Amino acid sequence: MAGQGTRKVARGLGPQEACHRNRSSLHPITCRLRSNPAVPQRALLYEEALYTVLYRLGQPEPNHVGESSELLRYLQEAFHMEPEEHQQMLTRVQQLEKPVFCLKATVKQAKGILGKDVSGYSDPYCLLGIEQGTTVSGGSPGLRRRQKAVVRHTIPEEQTHRTQVITQTLNPVWDETFILEFEDISNASFHLDMWDMDAVESVRQKLGELTDLHGLRRMFKEARKDKGQDDFLGNVVLRLQDLRCREDHWYPLEPCTDTYPDRGQCHLQFQFIHKRRATTASRSQPSYTVHRHLLQRLVSHEVTQHQAGSTSWDGSLSSQAATILFLHATQKDLSDFHRSLAQWLAYSRLYQSLEFPSSCLLFPITSIEYQWIQGRLKAEQLEELASSFSSLLAYGLSLIRRFRSVFPLSVPDSPARLQSLLRVLVQMCKMKAFGELCPDSTPLPSLVTEALRAGTVEWFHLKQQHHQPMMQGLLEMGKALLSLVQDIIGDLHQCQRTWNKIFHNVLKIDLFAMAFLELQWLVAKRVQDHIAAVGGSVTPEVGESLFQLYVSLKELYQLGPLPSERDGVLALEGFHRWFQPAIPSWLQKTYSVALARVQRAVQMDQLVPLGELTKHSTSAVDLSTCFAQISHTARQLDWPDPEEAFMITVKFVEDTCRLALVYCSLIKARARDLSAGQKDQGQAANMLCVVVNDMEQLRLVIGKLPTQLAWEALEQRVGAVLEQEQLQNTLHAQLQGALAGLGHEIRTGVRTLAKQLEAGIAKHIQKLVGIRESVLPEDAILPLMKFLEVKLCYMNTNLVQENFSSLLSLLWTHTLTVLAEVAASQRSCPLACSRLKFALQNLEICFYAEGCGLPPEALHTATFQALQRDLELQAASSRELVHKYFCSRLQQQAATTSEELGAVTVKASYRPSEQKLRVELLSASNLLPLDSNGSSDPFVQLTLEPRHEFPELAPRETQKHKKDLHPLFDETFEFLVPAEPCQKDGACLLLTVLDHDTLGTDDLEGEAFLPLCSVPGLAGTEEPGEVPQTRLPLTYPAPDGDPILQLLESRKGDREAQAFVRLRRQRAKQASQHGPRLGR
Repeated sequence: MAGQGTRKVARGLGPQEACHRNRSSLHPITCRLRSNPAVPQRALLYEEALYTVLYRLGQPEPNHVGESSELLRYLQEAFHMEPEEHQQMLTRVQQLEKPVFCLKATVKQAKGILGKDVSGYSDPYCLLGIEQGTTVSGGSPGLRRRQKAVVRHTIPEEQTHRTQVITQTLNPVWDETFILEFEDISNASFHLDMWDMDAVESVRQKLGELTDLHGLRRMFKEARKDKGQDDFLGNVVLRLQDLRCREDHWYPLEPCTDTYPDRGQCHLQFQFIHKRRATTASRSQPSYTVHRHLLQRLVSHEVTQHQAGSTSWDGSLSSQAATILFLHATQKDLSDFHRSLAQWLAYSRLYQSLEFPSSCLLFPITSIEYQWIQGRLKAEQLEELASSFSSLLAYGLSLIRRFRSVFPLSVPDSPARLQSLLRVLVQMCKMKAFGELCPDSTPLPSLVTEALRAGTVEWFHLKQQHHQPMMQGLLEMGKALLSLVQDIIGDLHQCQRTWNKIFHNVLKIDLFAMAFLELQWLVAKRVQDHIAAVGGSVTPEVGESLFQLYVSLKELYQLGPLPSERDGVLALEGFHRWFQPAIPSWLQKTYSVALARVQRAVQMDQLVPLGELTKHSTSAVDLSTCFAQISHTARQLDWPDPEEAFMITVKFVEDTCRLALVYCSLIKARARDLSAGQKDQGQAANMLCVVVNDMEQLRLVIGKLPTQLAWEALEQRVGAVLEQEQLQNTLHAQLQGALAGLGHEIRTGVRTLAKQLEAGIAKHIQKLVGIRESVLPEDAILPLMKFLEVKLCYMNTNLVQENFSSLLSLLWTHTLTVLAEVAASQRSCPLACSRLKFALQNLEICFYAEGCGLPPEALHTATFQALQRDLELQAASSRELVHKYFCSRLQQQAATTSEELGAVTVKASYRPSEQKLRVELLSASNLLPLDSNGSSDPFVQLTLEPRHEFPELAPRETQKHKKDLHPLFDETFEFLVPAEPCQKDGACLLLTVLDHDTLGTDDLEGEAFLPLCSVPGLAGTEEPGEVPQTRLPLTYPAPDGDPILQLLESRKGDREAQAFVRLRRQRAKQASQHGPRLGR
């Protein structure tokens, strides 16, 4: 049998051989296309594509287009063919010779086949071929019988192909490929028979292979067969029209009979291919080259279509393009490697002319790398691949060099696109193919670094050219240079935030550091040239331009690495020294602008509060903004040299303080101008309140200068070169002087406001004492309180809290002074003093204002306390004053410990049941010798004071003792008196020790006061027990006069008061006569 023991593997003919062999069979049109070199590649590709569609084989793949008409319409659109031209080409292609249709069948392996040998295994091989002319329908019994027929009975021997024999296995592996030609796919079927090879063996050999009884049975069965007859293992029969263009499946082996239905499976791969295609491109160019050109054409169309629809191509082909390319690659029998190679060559070239994602290049790179074997490519293919590597690398580096314009951040996906390009270049340079074909290529990081460096310099020069001014004056050149520096800062920020991360992650390249080093050198050169051109002619306009340039340079310099991280000295190092000549111009410009703003703000100010909570006017707000701008300018300057920085700060502080004083003068003048035509005094007061508030706001702003100008940090910097005293005498002295001046201005304004209210307060206080007696105190002070309520509420509304508190302090001092003057003039009138006392109490509450006014420590001054005491006394009745007098004498008694005047000893008790006060006068001691003989004749007078509380109790006296300074009286006295008056404040037992004189008035030895509230028995209802002795030092009345007595004395119409005063004056006179004797 032909084909047994051999296998036929189809091999494609070379293009030149195929052309020469089939030249005689070409269509005349095709011959003209080939012979005319001027025929464009587009026509050749269109012919190739049409040919592919017209002679497609197999069922369509999932997601592929099944209608050929749709594919033809797509090709007409992709190649931009007019209908007439398309029809002509289609007719020509239809007239071309058909290709030879082939089924490329690969027998991979089988599993689970029957074991036919005595050993339980088989020696399988396969016979396969294509049967033509099978037209029986798939479901008829005739076809089923036909399918069960073996290959050798249905296919001629010369068309039958055979695999190798795999001995002793049930899972054979062949992996053999066969090319099977056929003419008509509609009536052709694929047949495969699997057989067990049986060789002639002796009985001894077969017995040696026995393993079980089944093997013995097989041996007897084989004995009945003809010698050398192979056993049938199963077959596979498939209709070609049911197959897809490519198939890869496990197929069940079918039996010829119904015995052993489960005969295992066979793994087969199928592919419909063409041989001897009649197109010019197929006969003149390598298959992968034609496929690459076709791929380029279709991808170019896909990208163009997406761009026309304002969308970007994502790398996914349409179903039409995918179908055509799949059919072409399959028909041309391109390997996966050559398909990947064609895709790489096409995409890498298109990427350099069309806009689509570079990620589309990753798949062919990976596929080529996975399947790379250098020997499978011809020399021209290797050269073409190496050229594609070099071309894409050069193009990629050109994009990287221009990444700022090619991948602008204004386009959202630019960072992702750049990162994708870098990854493609990295993967490409890592390929074995790249290493073998481009062995001398510089490492990619070095190439990219150099491209970035060159691109940065190019970008700088483009920006410089873009900002080149039309006029070449110093001011215009400065503005252009400033714009250039600002663009550089913006670019470095973009590098820092976005680009550096991409280059570092992919290639470990620090783009930001490289760009900064390049740009700072270029900028430094341009700035130095410009400052040299300016020279000493620094006009205000040029000075402002230089200041903005200085600030931008400082920002640029701060973007650079720290000094500890630098490799060398930066070109911008010490750049501030370039601008030293411009500093006076900057300072003068800052002051001039601020002064103009202050003057303009005051001129526009109507001295009206901005709101209920904001009580200053518009000029104060403008002034705060103006001072904030000065502080901002100082922070922008931030001069690095400590000494010069200190002098600059001193200048800023000096100018700020000067502006503050100028503002005070201007705002007061503005208030005078506005109030000059005002008839309403209240409006003038309003303006004065606003002026004071504006000054207070200014003081707050000035007080923030140390923080705004960072004095603490500055003092630390200059501490090594300047003494602390020098710092205090400059900055702090300037500030304190300005604050003091503002404080004086504020106090002057507040005093002016206070004077407007002081006259009203004095008038109402004077009226208090003139109101008739029938008017109650609360009604009498009502006009005063209403006046204060209205005025203080108004001031509180129009003044800030600090100034309102100052006003309250001034008014409170004035009010106390007026009250004291009126109280002094009304000492003899208790009613008037009572009203003044009531007024003082209510004024204290008014000025305290529930914690919103003056604090207690500000209210309770020494003047207030003295006035309060005086009014307390003056408002009291005569009897209340007598009570107070005895209270003070009891306090004096309690405080006296010295017995310089002598002492008396008593025992006192009270019997509640009898309402009797029992006093035992025991003795006296250490009395003063008041007689000329050096002794005294003492006796004691006992009275209950005050007399008006005990009117019915007459004074009592002890016996008189002759010439005795230590008399022992031992006398008892009883006073019938209720407990209630004894318990009042000031109630006491007055013990007056006298020296009896026969011819004159008795002399005073001293007085002792025993408080009745402390007498045992008065505190409760129980009778006292053992009564203790009480020793009381003798005292004298105050020699300089008691204020209570003086007050009582002023009440001339009160007889009781006058009698009390006479008695007390008499005692005081007696005491003063013996004062010199107290030195014993």
